[in-house]
Amino acid sequence: MAYQLAGLVFLAVIYTVIKYVNSTDTPKIKNIPEIPGVPLFGNLLQFGNNHAKVAGELASKYGPVFQVRLGNRRIIFANTFDSVRHLWITNQSALISRPTLHTFHTVVSSSQGFTIGTSPWDESCKQRRKAAATALNRPAVQSYMPIIDLESNVSIKELLEDSENGKKDVDPIGYFQRFALNTSLTLNYGSRINGKIDNELLKEVVDVERAISNFRSTSNNWQDYIPLLRLLPGSSTEANDWRERRDKYLTFLLNKLKSQIAEGTDKPCITGNILKDPEAKLNENEIKSICLTMVSAGLDTVPGNLIMGIAYLSSVHGQEIQQRAYDEIMKVYPDGDAWTKCLVEEKVPYVTALVREVLRFFTVIPICLPRVSIKDIKYENAVIPAGTTFYMNAWAADYDESHFKDPGTFSVERYLENPEGSGTPHYAYGAGSRMCAGSHLANRELYTAFIRLITAFRIEPPKDSRDMPILDALECNAVPTSLTTDPKPFKCGFRVRDPRKLEQWMNESEERTRDL
Repeated sequence: MAYQLAGLVFLAVIYTVIKYVNSTDTPKIKNIPEIPGVPLFGNLLQFGNNHAKVAGELASKYGPVFQVRLGNRRIIFANTFDSVRHLWITNQSALISRPTLHTFHTVVSSSQGFTIGTSPWDESCKQRRKAAATALNRPAVQSYMPIIDLESNVSIKELLEDSENGKKDVDPIGYFQRFALNTSLTLNYGSRINGKIDNELLKEVVDVERAISNFRSTSNNWQDYIPLLRLLPGSSTEANDWRERRDKYLTFLLNKLKSQIAEGTDKPCITGNILKDPEAKLNENEIKSICLTMVSAGLDTVPGNLIMGIAYLSSVHGQEIQQRAYDEIMKVYPDGDAWTKCLVEEKVPYVTALVREVLRFFTVIPICLPRVSIKDIKYENAVIPAGTTFYMNAWAADYDESHFKDPGTFSVERYLENPEGSGTPHYAYGAGSRMCAGSHLANRELYTAFIRLITAFRIEPPKDSRDMPILDALECNAVPTSLTTDPKPFKCGFRVRDPRKLEQWMNESEERTRDL
């Protein structure tokens, strides 16, 4: 009898443990297909390193919207253009908050706070986002064009030098990481990182921000989904190390700005304006959050898209696109003044369409930052309760055959007087109420950079086939589990179209931006 009782107790304990580890933060949602999983892990093993691709394949079997269990978290995945539009745009007032994830929110962000984009929705987040949106709206972005003039010119000039005037193939990655990062730093702190692309501080910021991008990822940190893993020794050591390294340069940059304000030597910038505004409603932690947002955002969307856009332009098909783009630029600017005019206007529709297709084709945030609903949302025959976590499979939505004709083909024409380009053109910036607040700035950075690159160079394939870029939007990522695409190294040729004109344009840019 005693053995039977002990056996029953043992079974009860096992049952209770299994039930606990197999439970989810949100109950199963009726009338939404569920992907079968396994105890404890749910669908984590099935999704592996490539959540976007696996989810896209599952959508073909289970439908555009389904639910999964990632450890003890229940997630709604949206995988088609229309399903994302319904949930993220039609229901944007309900789908406005963010979940908190252990690794990023508890460990990495314990000292500097959350970025605006990763903050749950509350009054503080609302105030920070409002401040950022005001600083990054269309009129404000136009006032920042001298910064883009400077940074694009510096990167192109150094690329020209390092390629020995186009004779030597080079890897463009570092030049355009600096272009995007320095633009954000100047906007936020009023100062940039001087020096070449091997500058020690520049490399440190890039390395740390790329590493921290992994901690923001939806697929890299299993301890976010399985609380038991947090008990393992050293589970948070790596995250702590990266946080400490980031704290050093963020503190340095903010203290430098405060010293310049005290000395009266500061230059106009977002954080400086807040610090000097006696009516500013943001506290110290909220100011740090804006700084953190600007630094991390500087390496999120623009570098990956610009770098992979260059990679595609170097391909065989890219040669045709370049020639068409160059011809269209010359039609609008027959006097050869596109280099300067692109700072004040956007009048080459083909290049605008090129930017959109780069953003769609190389969706550099394949799974966007997750959302949490604050109200019930109706989807077909289901009512998804408030408090549910949603993942946007932006890559699958941007490759949705029911919305885009031949989505696997890079086609600039799809955005030229085409219904595919109407309304929301793509989900590279997310969608709805929490989409990227810096999309206007990013679009102007990309447009200006492509105008200048195409007027300055013929971008050609590398001489050595081993240096060829990978042009698949997922396979090109050096760190598949990262939140954003970190392009694998490659090289291409930058053959100068007209050395005399390029030198003249660069000198004019230097003269205009001498005081920046």
